Amino acid sequence: MSLPLARRPVTALAVCAAALALTASAAAAPESVADSPAAVLPYQDPSAPVPDRVTDLLARMTLDDKLGQMTQIEKDALVPRSDLAACRIGSVLSGGDSTVSPNNAQTWADTYDSLQRTALTTPLGIPMIYGIDAVHGHNAVRGATLFPHDIGLGATRDPALVQRIGRAVAEEVSDTGIDWGFAPCLCVARDDRWGRTYESYGETPELPSSLTTFVTGLQGETLGEGPAPVPATAKHYLGDGGTAGGVDQGDTKLSEAELRAVHLPPFREAVRRGVGAVMLSYSSWNGVRSHANSYLVTDLLKGELGFGGFVVSDWAAVDQFDGQSGFTGAEITTAVNAGVDMVMVPHDYRKFLTLLRGEVTAGRIAQSRIDDANRRILTKKFQLGLFERPFTDRAYTPTVGSAAHRELARQAVRASQVLLKNEGGVLPLPKSARLFVAGKSADDIGNQSGGWTVGWQGRSGPVTDGTTVLEGIRAAVTDPSRVTYDRYGNGIDSRYRAAVAVVGETPYAEGRGDRPGGLGLDQEDLRTPARLKASGVPVVVVLVSGRPLDVSGRLPDWKALLAAWPPGTEGSGVSDVLFGDYAPTGKLPVSWPRTSSQEPVNDGDGKDPLFPYGCGLTYSGAGPTPPPAPATCTARFRAASSWQGGHQAEVTVENTGSTSLTGWSVEWDLGGSRVTSLWNGSLTTGDGRATVRNAAFDGSLRPGDTTAFGFTAEGPAGTPARTAPGAE
Repeated sequence: MSLPLARRPVTALAVCAAALALTASAAAAPESVADSPAAVLPYQDPSAPVPDRVTDLLARMTLDDKLGQMTQIEKDALVPRSDLAACRIGSVLSGGDSTVSPNNAQTWADTYDSLQRTALTTPLGIPMIYGIDAVHGHNAVRGATLFPHDIGLGATRDPALVQRIGRAVAEEVSDTGIDWGFAPCLCVARDDRWGRTYESYGETPELPSSLTTFVTGLQGETLGEGPAPVPATAKHYLGDGGTAGGVDQGDTKLSEAELRAVHLPPFREAVRRGVGAVMLSYSSWNGVRSHANSYLVTDLLKGELGFGGFVVSDWAAVDQFDGQSGFTGAEITTAVNAGVDMVMVPHDYRKFLTLLRGEVTAGRIAQSRIDDANRRILTKKFQLGLFERPFTDRAYTPTVGSAAHRELARQAVRASQVLLKNEGGVLPLPKSARLFVAGKSADDIGNQSGGWTVGWQGRSGPVTDGTTVLEGIRAAVTDPSRVTYDRYGNGIDSRYRAAVAVVGETPYAEGRGDRPGGLGLDQEDLRTPARLKASGVPVVVVLVSGRPLDVSGRLPDWKALLAAWPPGTEGSGVSDVLFGDYAPTGKLPVSWPRTSSQEPVNDGDGKDPLFPYGCGLTYSGAGPTPPPAPATCTARFRAASSWQGGHQAEVTVENTGSTSLTGWSVEWDLGGSRVTSLWNGSLTTGDGRATVRNAAFDGSLRPGDTTAFGFTAEGPAGTPARTAPGAE
């Protein structure tokens, strides 16, 4: 952790003091340049190509300017605030518990603009970029719209919906001035005991890959060319969802082929979409920390995948290599040489800058590595338009918590509901019925919003504005007086048509959310449904949880089970499904274990879960899927990478016909190879041939639309047929 201010090294203070003196002597330079068009420098010319602007600016920067651009600090650690300019800091962030007072959009915007004004007083006037964890909405801001956590969005299987959510989040983030989001989380969660499972879209690579549409929603099709652009961050690279035992910041023990097959595809797709930044994982791969792994970061991500953005460390991750608190030069050199472009320090920035400078001047970090990191960071700042528009665009002020965004969140909630049991058709509930509602999460906006809600770990209670599940139920029925609520189920009797128990997990985030001892319900959540059942009234359980819980022993007592995940602020989306205004359409994004001891359990591993991946019931009368219209498509094969004895390939499927496709398939001769994994499709093999059919979420293609699947295989690469058979 950071050293107390009074004990920080005198040499570090001297570095910033010298920079401050230089700032004071030239603080007016940007203003005079702006006032005199003839004096505009090439990097200040918005009509010049971005690469030319970056090259010109780099040539004018001192070493201290460049080292500052590689430094990201926590807002509350910036003491005095003038250090932002004095130390040439390039980026500020707000950690999970960092806030403003009063906590509203206006104060956040004012805080951002004040910091930016300070940053712009440096001789070159380089703006800062401000990052924040907007993981299910602008979740640090009270009153912002909070969407279902990623596991719920994974249950929707709806890339277009997720892209719209990304756009809404970008508008709310932009309203507060903040211009960089630490999302989406593209981990593939392979063990539900992991405390970050709810930050994953699902357990198979195709789900996170398909939902990288969030990147496009947040950034726009091209960064900086649309309204309210916010650079996205693909995190956490690589393999954090595959650690042994589901231990947070643990070790992912996989072969390279398995790592590439399971954990790499979502990042490959994010890079294809032009994601602005990639955040590294605290975890290790076969004993080597991601932050120290030059093969994964420089060779694979920047080289093979062609990632052109910048790599940022996680919170204080570079200070973890030696197990001791406090940066060392060796830790910094290891991380920067591995490919880290920006270090999330986040507190002791003076010591960090002194050590970084020492490593560069000693030759242990090459100047070319410093220049490469700066080129990547500055490119994004120019693309984002920060040099021309450095302050908050107040036009988006009304969007924070707007009715339109809340309606979108409600749609996402109902699309994320997964019905796992509905004995006797107890659901949907009649709106005129007498109902009893119970459970600790029925009337708790904090519980239903989960972790990363106005605080890192989140908390129970009225932490933000929204509609609880109970409020949604009362708003949906014809007579709210016929709905009785008691958290513990006290007072129920046989007069009620049904009892709804809203139970599950209380909020948590990484570390504290790990559950190596099991995934059972707590004592209150065991007693409350049991008390309801004892009345003889049918019990409907709504489970608000960040992952599957161990419910098999209690399931026979419940007539219905609805997995609601942490739905966010719009609890009416749950009641929409309970009362049948919308039929449930969600599908499990993870396998649901029979017991906690079955973990890890994943699709295709041969285990028999309680509910398999993709499971999800609907109400009767929904009707069969109509037969698809005939259409044609083509398939384009590309060998993505190869290694000793194996290869990885991508196949792009395009609808070349004049009518929409509702399904597709691609066939090819295996030529002696064996497909070991596949994403974004369903594989069958026989007679030396492979056939891939669309997944549930990517079968619909309008004329001219494309989608893609990928696979890894042992042996030589075969070539899929140029023409994919029509829809089936």
